[in-house]
Amino acid sequence: MIPMRGSSNPSNNEKLGNDEKLDALFRAFAACPTPEPSANFMPTLWQKIEARQTFTFSFRRIANAFAAAAVALTVALSVYMYVPHAQALPSQTYVDILADANPIVAPDLMSPAQLELNESAR
Repeated sequence: MIPMRGSSNPSNNEKLGNDEKLDALFRAFAACPTPEPSANFMPTLWQKIEARQTFTFSFRRIANAFAAAAVALTVALSVYMYVPHAQALPSQTYVDILADANPIVAPDLMSPAQLELNESAR
């Protein structure tokens, strides 16, 4: 017999361990109660399946709604950024606007300083 690719031949101890695990699984399965066949077996089974899927379905629906909202927001922002906007540029620079808003009222600050020395201080 040709061994499967990527697997090695298991030793006898591993085979016995796997056989014991399989036997334990069969014993656990045999201990499970057998469902009684009735006319309501399939509808009851489907109700149990749908009850388990309700949370998953609602979570999936919410996730899809968020994904759709994210796509819509991305498209809206892309269109907004793509459309050119008229920008009113000021004819003056920022410094000119500040100078006009805060005029200097003390003209002596703008004139050069003069130092007058007395003859006695020399």
